[in-house]
Amino acid sequence: MTTTQWLLNAGLLIFILATNLGTRPVTRRRLILPIILAAVAGILLLSNIPTGGNDLALDYIGAGAGIALGILAALLMRVERNPAGQATSTAGAPYALLWLLVIGGRVTFAESANGWAAAGIRDFSISNAITGADAWTAAFIIMALTMVAARVITTYIRYRALPARVDAGTPQPVRGH
Repeated sequence: MTTTQWLLNAGLLIFILATNLGTRPVTRRRLILPIILAAVAGILLLSNIPTGGNDLALDYIGAGAGIALGILAALLMRVERNPAGQATSTAGAPYALLWLLVIGGRVTFAESANGWAAAGIRDFSISNAITGADAWTAAFIIMALTMVAARVITTYIRYRALPARVDAGTPQPVRGH
C-alpha cells in the first residue's frame, strides 16, 4: 500500500468515528454528506474498473459485503427521539469495532498481498479468473462505498420509522385489540 492509501484509510476511519460516535442529532446534512462523499469517491476512484475474467463477479461480492456490513453498522447504532423530540443516533464501541475491523481488514489484505500472502492471493486470482490487483482494489472500494451508503439508508429508514413526537400533556387515543 502506498502512503496515500494508508492516509485515505486512516482518514476514512477517523472521519467515520468522529462524526458518528456518541449521541448525534439525525439531520439532513448527516444523512446526505456521506452519500455525496461516497459518490465523489466513486467517480474519482472507479473510473477504470477491470471487467475481464471474473472481475465483475468480485465487484458484486464486494458490493454485497458492503451492503451487509453497512446494514450491520446501522443496526449497531441506536436511533430514537430524545426527550425534546429530536431524532438522534447513538453509536458506541461495537460500532467503532466494526469499522476498525473492516478498514483494518482491507489494509491487512492489501499489505499481505504484497508480502506473506502474495503467492496465495496470486494463485486464488488465477484459479478464479481475477485479473489482478486493480480488480481487488475496485472490489474493496465498491465494498467501502456501498457500506457507507447502506449505513446511511438504513439509518434513514429507521429514522423515518420513529413515532412522531408525542406531547406528554395531550391524551392519546388507545388502540384496542
